Amino acid sequence: MSMDFAPPKYAQVMTAIQQRIRDGEYAPGDMLPSETQLVREFGVGRTTVVRALQTLAMQGWIEREHGRGSFVKGRPETPVERVRPGLAAAEHAEGAENIVSVSRVPAPRYVARLLGVDERTPVIARHRVAKRGDKVSAAETLWFPLEIAVGTDLDKPEPLRHGVRQHLQAVKHLRFDHVTERLAARKPTKEEADLLGSSAPVLGVLATVHDPAGVVLMVASLALPGDLHELEDVYPAS
Repeated sequence: MSMDFAPPKYAQVMTAIQQRIRDGEYAPGDMLPSETQLVREFGVGRTTVVRALQTLAMQGWIEREHGRGSFVKGRPETPVERVRPGLAAAEHAEGAENIVSVSRVPAPRYVARLLGVDERTPVIARHRVAKRGDKVSAAETLWFPLEIAVGTDLDKPEPLRHGVRQHLQAVKHLRFDHVTERLAARKPTKEEADLLGSSAPVLGVLATVHDPAGVVLMVASLALPGDLHELEDVYPAS
C-alpha cells in the first residue's frame, strides 16, 4: 500500500477557511467570499469549493443561504471530541520510561515521501512507547527533518517534559496547523511486536503534521493494539 498521500483539495480549502475563522479574520455574521472568488484564490474547481463549503456547513462553521451566500457562524462546539492519535502523540509529555531510542537515520521510502525529501535522506527518528500502568499501549516513531530538529532537543534522548508540539513552539516558534492522518489495520513490524510483546494485528496510524504554510514538521507512525484502543467519533448525519 502506498504511503504517499496528501489532504484532498477540498480539505485544504476547508482548513484555510477554518483558520481564518479561528484567527478572527472572518467574524461571526460575516459573509464569506463568493464561490467564484474562492475558486480564483485557491486555484481549484467550483466543485471542490462547493464540497468544502457544504462540509463546513455540516460541521457548524458556516451557514449557507440560497441566493445570498455563506455566512460565518463561528467555531462550532463539539460535545465529544474525536480521539486523534497523531496529534496526541505530539502533545503528550515524555518520561524516561517512554524513550526507546533517538537516532539520526536514513529516511525510509514512505517517510521520505511524506516529508518531501529523497529516500535515505538523514532524518531524526524518535522511538517511544506509551504505557498504561506497566503495559505498553502503543509503539511510536516520530520522524523529523534535520532542518526542523536542529537547535532543538528532538535529537537528544532526554524526555521532553512538555511534549513535541510545545517544545517546537517554544524553541523555534513553529505552529501546528493541520494533521493528515491515515488509519489502517496491519501487522506490527518486528520492532513494534517486540515492544508491544505481541505479534497480533494493530491499528496503524500514520500522521503528517503541517505548519500554516503546508510545510511538514513531523511524521508520526503509531502501532496501537486493538484490544487497548477504541476510536470514537461523533458527527452530524444530515
